[in-house]
Amino acid sequence: MVETRPFLALLRHLVLLAGAGVVLLPVWLAFVAASMSGGDMMNGELGLVPGSQFYANARTVLVDGLRSGGVPPVGLMMLNSLWMALAISIGKIAISLLSAFAIVYFRFPLRKLMFWMIFMTLMLPVEVRIVPTFKVVADFGLLDSTAGLALPLIASATATFLFRQFFLSVPPELAEAARIDGAGPMRFFVDILLPLSRTNIAAMFVILFIYGWNQYLWPLVATTGESHYTVVMGIQRMVAVPDAEPIWNIVMATALLGMLPPVLVVLAMQRLFVKGLVGGDK
Repeated sequence: MVETRPFLALLRHLVLLAGAGVVLLPVWLAFVAASMSGGDMMNGELGLVPGSQFYANARTVLVDGLRSGGVPPVGLMMLNSLWMALAISIGKIAISLLSAFAIVYFRFPLRKLMFWMIFMTLMLPVEVRIVPTFKVVADFGLLDSTAGLALPLIASATATFLFRQFFLSVPPELAEAARIDGAGPMRFFVDILLPLSRTNIAAMFVILFIYGWNQYLWPLVATTGESHYTVVMGIQRMVAVPDAEPIWNIVMATALLGMLPPVLVVLAMQRLFVKGLVGGDK
């Protein structure tokens, strides 16, 4: 029997409330700033009470953008970021599932060497291989295109490793039973392994979606036209305004709108995400 003491329960709740306050306070200040007018922000009048201009500021960034800073409407940038995040997350998961399936369930020469070569790419982040990646994308004519935003980033050694570890934990009797029933490799993969990997796929999707949504360096290098800007690029250009002060109420409104899709993905897939991390369905 676990003894519960009122004092300890109160202390736990106070600690949780304090932690939540530390996390949410910057978000609340961003919302307050996004609801102020430009004049109030220039005067430094930022308190804890929101103003009345949030809808107007949000409509401005969604529809009009910030033409003085060369920033297109945020609605277009959010569509570009959404395409990039979905393409990266879905592409990484699909390739990693097939790679892990081949490494675990097929016997071919240099199988372990192939896996370790994939795993070693973890030591080569995008920043290190940015020049050869740019050269390859340029040779294929994919610069300043929607395909060029995502294709160079859809391979993932991390996801391959995690799916490989999960497939190794699947009882080999399942593969034997499927083989006896006449199921081929792809039928076994689709009908048995994919349903068992549901929570792992959900956890990886959340992580990779946020990774793709927050990409900054590669879109900055691979795109030049305003029609392919992402939200992160747009926020940076709003802040780095030459010979002028940033319009902080517009910047904060853009940041809040850009934060919504990752938050909605985490909330929508929260249960599957937690189960995938702790192995609740294994």
